Amino acid sequence: MGMRMDLNFNKTKDTTKEKLGRIISYLLKEKHLSKENINYAIRIQKKLALPKPLLDVLKELEYVNDDKINHVIKANRANLKIGTLLVELGLIAHEDLDDALRIQDEEKRRRKIGDILIDNRVIDEKKMIELLSLQMGFPFLKPESMELDHNLFKSVSYKLFKQNKFIPIKKVGEKILVAFIDPLYKPTIELAKKIFKKDVVIAITKRDSIDYVIQKMIKEESKDKKHLTEDDDSIIGIVNTIIMNAIKDKASDIHIEPMVDRLRVRFRIDGIMHHIEDYSHDMMPMIVNRIKILTGLDIAKKRRHQDGRINFQSGGYKVDIRVSTYVTVHGEKITLKIINKMDSLLKVKELGLAPRMYDDFITKAINAPSGVTIVTGPTGSGKTSTVYSCIDYLNSPEKNIITVEDPVEYVIEGVAQCSIDEKVNLIFEETLRHIVRQDPDIIVIGEIRDFFSADIAVQAALIGHKVLSTFNTEDSIGALIRLINMKVELFLIASTINCVLAQRLLRRICPNCKQQFTPEAREMKLLGYQGGELSGGTFYQGKGCSSCRHTGYSGRMAVHELLLPDEKLRDAVLENSTTRILREISISSTGLVTLFENGIYKASKGITTIEEVLRCLPRIMPPRPLSEIKRLLGG
Repeated sequence: MGMRMDLNFNKTKDTTKEKLGRIISYLLKEKHLSKENINYAIRIQKKLALPKPLLDVLKELEYVNDDKINHVIKANRANLKIGTLLVELGLIAHEDLDDALRIQDEEKRRRKIGDILIDNRVIDEKKMIELLSLQMGFPFLKPESMELDHNLFKSVSYKLFKQNKFIPIKKVGEKILVAFIDPLYKPTIELAKKIFKKDVVIAITKRDSIDYVIQKMIKEESKDKKHLTEDDDSIIGIVNTIIMNAIKDKASDIHIEPMVDRLRVRFRIDGIMHHIEDYSHDMMPMIVNRIKILTGLDIAKKRRHQDGRINFQSGGYKVDIRVSTYVTVHGEKITLKIINKMDSLLKVKELGLAPRMYDDFITKAINAPSGVTIVTGPTGSGKTSTVYSCIDYLNSPEKNIITVEDPVEYVIEGVAQCSIDEKVNLIFEETLRHIVRQDPDIIVIGEIRDFFSADIAVQAALIGHKVLSTFNTEDSIGALIRLINMKVELFLIASTINCVLAQRLLRRICPNCKQQFTPEAREMKLLGYQGGELSGGTFYQGKGCSSCRHTGYSGRMAVHELLLPDEKLRDAVLENSTTRILREISISSTGLVTLFENGIYKASKGITTIEEVLRCLPRIMPPRPLSEIKRLLGG
């Protein structure tokens, strides 16, 4: 039986090399290893509970050491590729390399494998540099702190250096010292030789260092003349391009961030930050001033935080952008929140509520004649969209709906919407005092932010109004606790709060690359399960493709927790019970399904992944089996 696991060394050299890996094949060829050593290591490897690279097993058995491995790598580096090296040294999985190669094939402008692995966060740049420097003997350089030969940069355009990710450093005898990001990529090395018409001494550096040096060279070259990127037209173009690209990428936010040596631009897409572009540090004040001019902010104020908004329209795109400047040690950071006016309001049916949860929310909360309905969750969890869906559902000629918002994000015909503007002394407190004098049927308070707004909400509900509002809390029970901490009278909370809907946004699995998978023991343990609690569910994950930016996700969906207080819970609030008691009563008496449990339910239907559930949702109590969750949600 054991002999069946042995590797057949009588096959061709290429087949053996493919099965063993190049490094082990070179160790065998140079007699650092024997066939018996390798066969024994393979048998040990197959018995391991957790998978481990064969090279690591050989090292643990003390058949080889790092010195021997480094020696054969250096001796054969001309025949090694970076992806193969990373796999065989156990720094990435073989599947990660296959994915990177597939991405490379799909792209029109083929990136290097190393760049793809770093961009997709399979391995960080620091680890890769350490590998290439230590294992392969390439010197690691920090060109930003070195004296560079400016004449070498005159050979070609800076664009070529930036695109191919290498820069010349200096002459070393008859050769040129060149710093590369990927020193194993032969086309780039050959290009450097062709440009400088000399052999090159290969060194390695970080991509940030290369970008910094190129920007520094451009700046020094342009000292006596105005640089092309500094004229008004191009700054307007840069800002417009940033905004247009964000809209096309369906980003919710743009972050323009001053760093020590550059201006970084990142987009938040599907709730995750993505690095998009870097600009020269010298361009920071011009880009900041352009945005301030668009927003009507004071360009002279550089040491005060400011807020504003832009109505941006270009071609078929029309968006409302809320702008916030924030003073940091490196300059003003700008965040632009994009509200796409071209997007239609979601109907309540489209919010993603489970069947039974939807029925209860409509009948016991939205259609209730009075009481306070609160939508709660952290910033960016979709609370405002849910409230607008509820307003749209309730809107009719027979009802007088009045809102106070900061600011109004969507204009709904037939609804009296007020946008707070402190510049003209239209403040939140004063508006709330006047809202009840407008004979409203339904009052919408954009956010309960303090005792005053909370008290207005419950007092209005107490005299027969229906009130909708949002709240920043972790879950539904947290909303009750926060109202208690705001010193709102307990009897008011118990008698007026008829619904708390907590929610989060999770990324959807990309439909173009989704594939079925079975949760492993580790994931089951992280969920809080032991064995068959997930039976009856079908789970998927995204492999990553060009349509989802190789993330495996496309778009977002909401996960909810619906709390409809009953008499037992109201009595517990009146008794000022602890959070734990309130939560236990809610689960046992009101049929509450927690955010975490609802996330598991959505994952079991192949809408999102277990990974997203674990990343985004609070797990306060152990979840119930999937069959029980499905029964409670009617799914």
